[in-house]
Amino acid sequence: MKEFTAFFAVPNPEINDDNEIQQMIAEKTGAKVKETWLTGQTAEEAVGTLIAGGEYPDFIEGAGGQKQLYDAGALVALDDYLDDYPNIKEFFTEQEWDSLRQDDGHIYWIPQFSNIYGEERTCEHNDEAFWIQTRVLKWAGYPEVKTLDQYFDLIAKYNEENPTMEDGTANIPYTIMCEDWRYFCLENAPMFLDGYPNDGCCLVDPETHKVTDYNTTPTAIAYFKKLNEEYKNGLVDRESFTQTYDEYIAKLSSGRVLGMVDQWWDFAFNAGDAIKSAGLDKQGCSYVPLPITIDEGITNQWHNAGGVVNVSSGLAISVSCEDVEGALKFVDDLLEQDIHDLRFWGVEGTDYQVDDEGVFSRTDEMRTQCADTTYKASHLCTYSYFPQWLGTSRDGINAMKPAEQEGEFYDALKDDVKECFDAYGAKSYVDMLGKNDSPGSWYPMWSYSNTYTTDTDAGMAWTKIGEVKHEYLPRVVMADNFDSAWKDYMKKYEECKPEDFLEDLQKEADRRIKEAEKYK
Repeated sequence: MKEFTAFFAVPNPEINDDNEIQQMIAEKTGAKVKETWLTGQTAEEAVGTLIAGGEYPDFIEGAGGQKQLYDAGALVALDDYLDDYPNIKEFFTEQEWDSLRQDDGHIYWIPQFSNIYGEERTCEHNDEAFWIQTRVLKWAGYPEVKTLDQYFDLIAKYNEENPTMEDGTANIPYTIMCEDWRYFCLENAPMFLDGYPNDGCCLVDPETHKVTDYNTTPTAIAYFKKLNEEYKNGLVDRESFTQTYDEYIAKLSSGRVLGMVDQWWDFAFNAGDAIKSAGLDKQGCSYVPLPITIDEGITNQWHNAGGVVNVSSGLAISVSCEDVEGALKFVDDLLEQDIHDLRFWGVEGTDYQVDDEGVFSRTDEMRTQCADTTYKASHLCTYSYFPQWLGTSRDGINAMKPAEQEGEFYDALKDDVKECFDAYGAKSYVDMLGKNDSPGSWYPMWSYSNTYTTDTDAGMAWTKIGEVKHEYLPRVVMADNFDSAWKDYMKKYEECKPEDFLEDLQKEADRRIKEAEKYK
């Protein structure tokens, strides 16, 4: 039995050493991996410590520190190996593999997420949105809520009439997660409010391909002015700018928070399961997304179809690994359909059932079990930061994951969400927002800005901008005089030389568009 080690520079709960499905996978593949996760540091700090020590786990995903690992020579070039591992090779097209080549021409990591096999089956909106609890919408008779003003007006009216939960606990009308890199929950909404997709760091005109800055638009001013007004009105959580991620998740898990901006993956798999386990869905504490823009008539792009290759990071093999072929064989095996089913569906008869037509489903008992923290630690093993498929199974019937299996997805919904979807004529979270095609070959630009270091003028500007936003945007929201606070913020913002950043983004957008032409 081969045993590998892995470190992922993101926080995540560890599974038990005697985890049942991990052992089953080990019996099938001849290998297992001891995973460790980020605790008490930033990704960059953790990666820096590893680099200083010169010893690495076999597998590593550095997240925001991935470029540091590459620059330190800590990673094994993978391109000469790929042809020997058909499941890995199949994972990307030639164009996508080429997009992963670094400046030395080699490929060092495999982005794990968003790859779609066969037909897309998306039911969840795994991305960012303005979320709201179903109880708020139900109380108002399931109204159409399309603008920022309508969203906050609804929350304000509901909270005025219903200031507490059933047990008397005070509601939190709106909270904001601002800790470390998660401050996107505060700062990047203007991009979406203007009807743009998540390029993360800028706006790209779909016709002219001109890159512009979403931080200084009229919509950005209107959005932060609205947050400032609602802070003064008492709707915005006073602890928004000091709370930790754990404290934020605890608030969501308690059912007290009526609304927030966040990425689904950032809260749904811990707070969402906690809400269900506590029965708070029966009070309407589940979250659904709304198609919010700054004004009516703007087509929102909160949800885009298709997969996104995050070229900035992914699963890598370190130079400390003594069995690179064995490590790659394990990754290849994880993409075999029977093992992929074990990872995401579990054990047949225990975690899911199969009908006479070969369709997978779960009973209510199975769903409750699979959401239980203790059960997940002892039994389930998704190897969640290893490569994985979305879309349709190789059997042509089932989805690669339960959340994408239309019937299973709908049956698994909490009753308050089902009632909400039915009221809006929706069958999924995606239906609540609408679906857009991928905007263009430059998309998403965040996969480029995530690679910035302070070694370049653009990277230095980007770093300074982040620091200024962290310091000044909370001040803007809490200010007695918004106009004065915004002026102070803009003065500091301009001192960061954002033009260096934007000029570099324009070059990269143009390069991506030109590069994509080769494959048409």
